[in-house]
Amino acid sequence: MHAFPHLSAVDWVSLAVFVASWAGYAWYSEHSRQGAGGLNRTSQQYRLLWAYRMLEREVRVMDSTLVGNLMTSVSFYANTTIYIIAGLVAALGASDKLVSFTADLPFAGAGNRELLEIKLMLVLFSFVFAYFKFTWSIRQFNLLSILVGAAPLGKAGEPGIDAYARRLAGANSLAGDDFNRGIRAYYFGLAGSGWLLTPWALGALAVIVLIVLFRRDYRSPALHVLRDPD
Repeated sequence: MHAFPHLSAVDWVSLAVFVASWAGYAWYSEHSRQGAGGLNRTSQQYRLLWAYRMLEREVRVMDSTLVGNLMTSVSFYANTTIYIIAGLVAALGASDKLVSFTADLPFAGAGNRELLEIKLMLVLFSFVFAYFKFTWSIRQFNLLSILVGAAPLGKAGEPGIDAYARRLAGANSLAGDDFNRGIRAYYFGLAGSGWLLTPWALGALAVIVLIVLFRRDYRSPALHVLRDPD
Protein backbone atom coordinates (compact mmCIF):
# COMPACT_ATOMS: atom_id res chain seq x y z
CA MET A 1 0.00 0.00 0.00
CA HIS A 2 2.90 2.37 0.70
CA ALA A 3 3.99 2.04 -2.92
CA PHE A 4 0.73 3.26 -4.44
CA PRO A 5 1.53 7.00 -3.94
CA HIS A 6 4.80 6.44 -5.82
CA LEU A 7 3.03 5.18 -8.94
CA SER A 8 3.04 7.67 -11.77
CA ALA A 9 0.18 8.40 -14.14
CA VAL A 10 1.85 6.19 -16.76
CA ASP A 11 1.96 3.34 -14.23
CA TRP A 12 -1.76 3.63 -13.55
CA VAL A 13 -2.66 3.87 -17.23
CA SER A 14 -0.54 0.84 -18.12
CA LEU A 15 -1.98 -1.10 -15.19
CA ALA A 16 -5.50 -0.21 -16.35
CA VAL A 17 -4.66 -1.41 -19.87
CA PHE A 18 -3.32 -4.67 -18.40
CA VAL A 19 -6.43 -5.33 -16.31
CA ALA A 20 -8.82 -4.31 -19.08
CA SER A 21 -7.04 -6.53 -21.62
CA TRP A 22 -7.12 -9.58 -19.35
CA ALA A 23 -10.64 -9.18 -17.97
CA GLY A 24 -12.08 -7.89 -21.24
CA TYR A 25 -10.75 -10.76 -23.31
CA ALA A 26 -11.88 -13.32 -20.73
CA TRP A 27 -15.41 -11.94 -20.90
CA TYR A 28 -15.37 -11.68 -24.69
CA SER A 29 -14.15 -15.22 -25.32
CA GLU A 30 -16.28 -16.92 -22.65
CA HIS A 31 -19.54 -14.97 -22.38
CA SER A 32 -20.12 -12.65 -25.32
CA ARG A 33 -22.22 -13.61 -28.32
CA GLN A 34 -19.56 -12.26 -30.68
CA GLY A 35 -16.94 -14.54 -29.19
CA ALA A 36 -18.96 -17.73 -29.61
CA GLY A 37 -17.11 -18.74 -32.76
CA GLY A 38 -13.72 -19.02 -31.09
CA LEU A 39 -11.51 -22.02 -30.60
CA ASN A 40 -12.60 -22.71 -27.03
CA ARG A 41 -16.33 -22.81 -27.62
CA THR A 42 -15.98 -24.56 -30.96
CA SER A 43 -14.05 -27.39 -29.29
CA GLN A 44 -16.99 -27.92 -26.92
CA GLN A 45 -18.99 -29.31 -29.83
CA TYR A 46 -16.33 -31.96 -30.38
CA ARG A 47 -16.33 -32.82 -26.69
CA LEU A 48 -20.03 -33.64 -27.01
CA LEU A 49 -19.35 -35.72 -30.12
CA TRP A 50 -16.58 -37.53 -28.24
CA ALA A 51 -19.02 -38.28 -25.41
CA TYR A 52 -21.53 -39.85 -27.80
CA ARG A 53 -18.84 -41.95 -29.47
CA MET A 54 -17.52 -43.12 -26.12
CA LEU A 55 -20.95 -44.24 -24.95
CA GLU A 56 -21.23 -46.42 -28.06
CA ARG A 57 -17.97 -48.26 -27.28
CA GLU A 58 -17.87 -51.28 -25.00
CA VAL A 59 -14.09 -51.01 -24.51
CA ARG A 60 -13.09 -47.51 -23.36
CA VAL A 61 -9.37 -47.88 -22.91
CA MET A 62 -8.74 -45.23 -25.55
CA ASP A 63 -11.03 -42.75 -23.79
CA SER A 64 -9.35 -43.33 -20.44
CA THR A 65 -5.97 -42.80 -22.09
CA LEU A 66 -7.10 -39.53 -23.64
CA VAL A 67 -8.37 -38.22 -20.30
CA GLY A 68 -5.08 -39.27 -18.71
CA ASN A 69 -3.15 -37.35 -21.37
CA LEU A 70 -5.20 -34.25 -20.68
CA MET A 71 -4.53 -34.53 -16.95
CA THR A 72 -0.80 -35.00 -17.60
CA SER A 73 -0.65 -31.73 -19.55
CA VAL A 74 -2.43 -29.81 -16.82
CA SER A 75 -0.29 -31.42 -14.11
CA PHE A 76 2.87 -30.31 -15.93
CA TYR A 77 1.75 -26.70 -15.88
CA ALA A 78 0.63 -26.90 -12.24
CA ASN A 79 4.02 -28.29 -11.17
CA THR A 80 5.88 -25.70 -13.22
CA THR A 81 3.81 -22.89 -11.74
CA ILE A 82 4.85 -23.90 -8.21
CA TYR A 83 8.50 -23.33 -9.10
CA ILE A 84 7.70 -19.97 -10.67
CA ILE A 85 5.78 -18.88 -7.58
CA ALA A 86 8.65 -19.99 -5.34
CA GLY A 87 11.10 -17.97 -7.44
CA LEU A 88 8.91 -14.87 -7.27
CA VAL A 89 8.51 -15.18 -3.50
CA ALA A 90 12.30 -15.48 -3.20
CA ALA A 91 12.67 -12.37 -5.36
CA LEU A 92 10.29 -10.48 -3.06
CA GLY A 93 12.45 -11.47 -0.10
CA ALA A 94 15.55 -10.15 -1.84
CA SER A 95 14.00 -6.97 -3.24
CA ASP A 96 16.67 -4.72 -1.69
CA LYS A 97 19.42 -6.64 -3.44
CA LEU A 98 17.49 -6.59 -6.71
CA VAL A 99 17.09 -2.82 -6.56
CA SER A 100 20.81 -2.28 -5.98
CA PHE A 101 21.73 -4.86 -8.63
CA THR A 102 19.57 -3.30 -11.35
CA ALA A 103 20.24 0.33 -10.45
CA ASP A 104 23.04 0.71 -13.00
CA LEU A 105 21.37 -1.23 -15.81
CA PRO A 106 20.16 0.94 -18.71
CA PHE A 107 16.77 -0.82 -18.94
CA ALA A 108 16.04 -0.83 -15.20
CA GLY A 109 12.76 0.80 -14.27
CA ALA A 110 11.89 -0.90 -11.01
CA GLY A 111 12.47 2.21 -8.91
CA ASN A 112 12.68 1.84 -5.14
CA ARG A 113 12.01 -1.27 -3.10
CA GLU A 114 8.30 -0.54 -2.61
CA LEU A 115 7.76 -0.09 -6.34
CA LEU A 116 9.69 -3.25 -7.14
CA GLU A 117 7.60 -5.24 -4.67
CA ILE A 118 4.28 -4.11 -6.09
CA LYS A 119 5.48 -4.93 -9.62
CA LEU A 120 6.58 -8.37 -8.51
CA MET A 121 3.24 -8.83 -6.75
CA LEU A 122 1.43 -8.29 -10.04
CA VAL A 123 3.44 -11.08 -11.68
CA LEU A 124 3.01 -13.26 -8.58
CA PHE A 125 -0.76 -12.75 -8.64
CA SER A 126 -0.89 -13.85 -12.28
CA PHE A 127 0.88 -17.13 -11.60
CA VAL A 128 -0.99 -17.82 -8.34
CA PHE A 129 -4.21 -17.35 -10.31
CA ALA A 130 -2.89 -19.77 -12.93
CA TYR A 131 -2.00 -22.32 -10.24
CA PHE A 132 -5.52 -22.27 -8.79
CA LYS A 133 -7.01 -22.71 -12.25
CA PHE A 134 -4.70 -25.61 -13.12
CA THR A 135 -5.34 -27.48 -9.87
CA TRP A 136 -9.10 -27.00 -10.21
CA SER A 137 -8.86 -28.25 -13.78
CA ILE A 138 -7.07 -31.39 -12.56
CA ARG A 139 -9.81 -32.04 -10.03
CA GLN A 140 -12.49 -31.66 -12.69
CA PHE A 141 -10.63 -34.05 -14.98
CA ASN A 142 -10.66 -36.50 -12.07
CA LEU A 143 -14.43 -36.11 -11.95
CA LEU A 144 -14.50 -36.70 -15.70
CA SER A 145 -12.60 -39.96 -15.14
CA ILE A 146 -15.27 -41.04 -12.67
CA LEU A 147 -17.98 -40.23 -15.20
CA VAL A 148 -16.16 -42.25 -17.85
CA GLY A 149 -15.98 -45.22 -15.49
CA ALA A 150 -19.67 -44.98 -14.64
CA ALA A 151 -20.85 -44.34 -18.20
CA PRO A 152 -23.61 -46.58 -19.56
CA LEU A 153 -23.57 -48.24 -22.95
CA GLY A 154 -25.94 -46.92 -25.57
CA LYS A 155 -26.52 -44.75 -28.62
CA ALA A 156 -27.98 -41.32 -29.14
CA GLY A 157 -31.72 -41.20 -28.61
CA GLU A 158 -31.85 -44.08 -26.15
CA PRO A 159 -33.17 -43.34 -22.64
CA GLY A 160 -30.62 -41.48 -20.53
CA ILE A 161 -27.87 -41.48 -23.16
CA ASP A 162 -28.33 -37.91 -24.35
CA ALA A 163 -28.35 -36.55 -20.81
CA TYR A 164 -25.25 -38.52 -19.86
CA ALA A 165 -23.41 -37.42 -23.01
CA ARG A 166 -24.12 -33.79 -22.13
CA ARG A 167 -22.90 -34.46 -18.60
CA LEU A 168 -19.65 -35.92 -19.90
CA ALA A 169 -19.12 -33.09 -22.37
CA GLY A 170 -19.97 -30.50 -19.71
CA ALA A 171 -17.42 -31.85 -17.23
CA ASN A 172 -14.82 -32.03 -20.00
CA SER A 173 -15.56 -28.45 -21.07
CA LEU A 174 -15.39 -27.10 -17.51
CA ALA A 175 -11.99 -28.70 -16.96
CA GLY A 176 -10.76 -27.51 -20.34
CA ASP A 177 -12.00 -23.96 -19.74
CA ASP A 178 -10.10 -23.70 -16.46
CA PHE A 179 -6.99 -25.02 -18.17
CA ASN A 180 -7.38 -22.29 -20.82
CA ARG A 181 -7.78 -19.67 -18.07
CA GLY A 182 -4.53 -20.86 -16.53
CA ILE A 183 -2.74 -20.62 -19.87
CA ARG A 184 -4.16 -17.12 -20.34
CA ALA A 185 -2.80 -16.16 -16.92
CA TYR A 186 0.63 -17.35 -18.07
CA TYR A 187 0.47 -15.04 -21.06
CA PHE A 188 -0.53 -12.03 -19.00
CA GLY A 189 1.96 -12.94 -16.26
CA LEU A 190 4.69 -12.62 -18.87
CA ALA A 191 3.20 -9.28 -19.91
CA GLY A 192 3.18 -8.18 -16.26
CA SER A 193 6.90 -8.83 -16.01
CA GLY A 194 7.39 -6.00 -18.50
CA TRP A 195 6.47 -3.58 -15.72
CA LEU A 196 9.84 -4.39 -14.14
CA LEU A 197 11.45 -2.65 -17.11
CA THR A 198 9.16 0.29 -17.72
CA PRO A 199 5.44 1.09 -17.39
CA TRP A 200 5.22 1.46 -21.16
CA ALA A 201 6.33 -2.15 -21.53
CA LEU A 202 3.46 -3.31 -19.29
CA GLY A 203 0.80 -1.67 -21.43
CA ALA A 204 2.45 -2.58 -24.71
CA LEU A 205 2.95 -6.24 -23.80
CA ALA A 206 -0.64 -6.50 -22.53
CA VAL A 207 -1.91 -5.30 -25.91
CA ILE A 208 0.47 -7.65 -27.75
CA VAL A 209 -0.77 -10.59 -25.65
CA LEU A 210 -4.34 -9.57 -26.37
CA ILE A 211 -3.65 -9.59 -30.12
CA VAL A 212 -1.84 -12.93 -29.95
CA LEU A 213 -4.69 -14.55 -28.00
CA PHE A 214 -7.30 -13.19 -30.40
CA ARG A 215 -5.41 -14.38 -33.46
CA ARG A 216 -4.94 -17.87 -32.00
CA ASP A 217 -8.54 -18.22 -30.85
CA TYR A 218 -10.30 -16.62 -33.82
CA ARG A 219 -7.92 -16.50 -36.79
CA SER A 220 -5.71 -19.57 -36.37
CA PRO A 221 -5.39 -22.55 -38.76
CA ALA A 222 -6.46 -24.77 -35.84
CA LEU A 223 -9.87 -23.06 -35.71
CA HIS A 224 -10.12 -23.30 -39.50
CA VAL A 225 -9.58 -27.07 -39.29
CA LEU A 226 -12.30 -27.49 -36.66
CA ARG A 227 -14.88 -25.36 -38.46
CA ASP A 228 -14.23 -26.28 -42.11
CA PRO A 229 -15.53 -29.78 -42.96
CA ASP A 230 -13.28 -29.84 -46.04
